[in-house]
Amino acid sequence: MQRSTFSDVTYAWAIGLLAGLGVLILIGPVLIVIATSFTTSQTLRFPPPELSLRWYRDLFDPVRSAQIHSAALNSVWVAGTATIIGAVMSVLAALAITRVARPSARILEASFLSPLILPTLSYGLAALMFFSVIGIRPSLNLLIAGHLVVIAPFIFRTTLASLTQLDPALLEASANLGASRFFGFRRITLPLIAPGIAAGCFLAFISSMDNVPVSLFLSNARTGMLPIRMWGMMESTLDVRIAAIAGVLILATLILMIVMDRLTGLTKRISG
Repeated sequence: MQRSTFSDVTYAWAIGLLAGLGVLILIGPVLIVIATSFTTSQTLRFPPPELSLRWYRDLFDPVRSAQIHSAALNSVWVAGTATIIGAVMSVLAALAITRVARPSARILEASFLSPLILPTLSYGLAALMFFSVIGIRPSLNLLIAGHLVVIAPFIFRTTLASLTQLDPALLEASANLGASRFFGFRRITLPLIAPGIAAGCFLAFISSMDNVPVSLFLSNARTGMLPIRMWGMMESTLDVRIAAIAGVLILATLILMIVMDRLTGLTKRISG
């Protein structure tokens, strides 16, 4: 058995400390906001003097938290609709690009993925100016269109990755047996790439729910979104319900992530 040298032990300890520090930076704020959501204090304080479910009861109160519920429904509607439309567009685009070997296909692929590197704050301002020039007022439909641009690349990326791993011999065999292209897509391609589509839709939905810049520029008083509502509550009153909202969102995201990872192998698809 080879004995570990001092440099090997030092390296292992250094990597372990850096990894632990990274985990602490990532998980620490989450644990603090969850603990704060159970406080009995009237303001956001940590550590909480006592533990209580008071702010969760207030959060789910249909009278006191009516505006929060309305903003949450708007966010879910915009995120869900944009994700569905983005899934259809992204799957069709990915299918078209994988069947074309010309350099122009790579240009189209880069163009489709470009919103991932475009600063969303700049895009939100540009979208507001563009739609104002052509006379379109802020609305839920405008928010859906704005969110669609920034979330569709997530679905496109995972779908394209699934298509590149698809064995072309399967489609060739089905065509030789007399199957049409649509039949081959419905019975072979779609079932095989469905996990990639689902993983992309999950990432797109979460990204839309969490999007602040686009929602900030393209919404108005009647189309309030949950992140904007939370921001307003933070600026004006430091309402402890903000921590309760964050706790609900963290729990819901964690549950969805576990389910998606079990069903689609989300972690592998993101890393791949």
